[in-house]
Amino acid sequence: MMFLKGAINSEPADRKKVSEQVAALLDMVKQGGDRAIIELTRKFDSVDVDRIRVDRSELDKAYEAVDTQTVESLKFAAEQIRFFASRQLECLKPLECQNLPGVTLGHRLIPVESCGAYVPGGRYPLPSSALMSVIPAKVAGVNRIAACSPPSREFGGIHPAVLVALDIAGADEIYCMGGAQAVAAFAYGTESVKRVDVIVGPGNRYVTEAKRQVNGEVGIDMLAGPSEVLIIADDTADPRFIALDLLAQSEHDPSARGILVTTSRLLAEEVQIIIRRELEKLPTAETASKSWDDNGLIILAGSLEEAVEISDAFAPEHLEIHTICGEELALRVRNFGALFIGQYASESFGDYVAGSNHILPTMGCARFSNGVWPGTFLKVAPYQQVTREGAALLYQHSARLAGVEGLAAHRRAALLRGE
Repeated sequence: MMFLKGAINSEPADRKKVSEQVAALLDMVKQGGDRAIIELTRKFDSVDVDRIRVDRSELDKAYEAVDTQTVESLKFAAEQIRFFASRQLECLKPLECQNLPGVTLGHRLIPVESCGAYVPGGRYPLPSSALMSVIPAKVAGVNRIAACSPPSREFGGIHPAVLVALDIAGADEIYCMGGAQAVAAFAYGTESVKRVDVIVGPGNRYVTEAKRQVNGEVGIDMLAGPSEVLIIADDTADPRFIALDLLAQSEHDPSARGILVTTSRLLAEEVQIIIRRELEKLPTAETASKSWDDNGLIILAGSLEEAVEISDAFAPEHLEIHTICGEELALRVRNFGALFIGQYASESFGDYVAGSNHILPTMGCARFSNGVWPGTFLKVAPYQQVTREGAALLYQHSARLAGVEGLAAHRRAALLRGE
């Protein structure tokens, strides 16, 4: 393994400072409710709002502000996401079985009662994240889906494209709020916002820290960091596709990371040339260039086997395979948030319209976790039903083990069933 392009070691964020700031914001909302959110919206978003709940009239105006073709594309994307989420749900089944006469075991799939979907703001609207967070919850059968997004200065409220996406996705409630204060509202509740059971959706480090601090008060999907893509490629790959996919990832955020692991030095050189050429005409070049220069990596692997090992060690959020044996290699990689097989499977498709979810684990968390899907919103709750016949087979073993653990009431309760 050889690094053909390294990354700059930047100073880590002041986590303690962020943690303290977020704790203060959470407490403000916990104590002040709607009033605190409105004040914090004015402070951080520079937008004055008199209420945080979005009503139907605002949604209707949003449809008028978004061009017809964009609405059609949002509906197309929603259809693909809903299709795949529905098929995923079909893999999850209630269970009932019998291991002993008179002993019936099983589990039920129970949707959480409510969830909060956080849709980030920032430099550009992210209607795709609205679809990705709300639709799986809807498919899972969540009874109440509350969504939020910070206001846009241009529109004095949530960006119309995000509002339209939330409506198409099926959000039951929409709130104009963002940042750690929005997480607090979902976790603790305010006059306008009833607390939820689970909070999902990506956000900046303050949103992520807020989710970390309220975890336990409510459930969360994951603690996500900057977005990332890793591409495994051999000498058959098209350097243009790779360069643009790396830049597509890099333009997300200055902290985003693009990684190329290749067995071809020539390909690596061609990719770097194309990246520089594309940056000259890319409207998002300032962000993409900083991200690529600071965080981008190009690694020369001795073989595709070594490339797989390198990829699994990174456990990237997005993993693309551009090799002659892509399908075979796809069966060998283990750690990734989402997998894209073949050079035509652009990560951009996964971000928007292919149907798989783009809210995925980052920072190596794909080693042990997965992205948002209908299962995120389901509790797998076991049950047992025992007859007198079944109790006769269980009580002695149960009483004996209870005795070993020194739990006398447990032992007595078991013995009583055998009398």
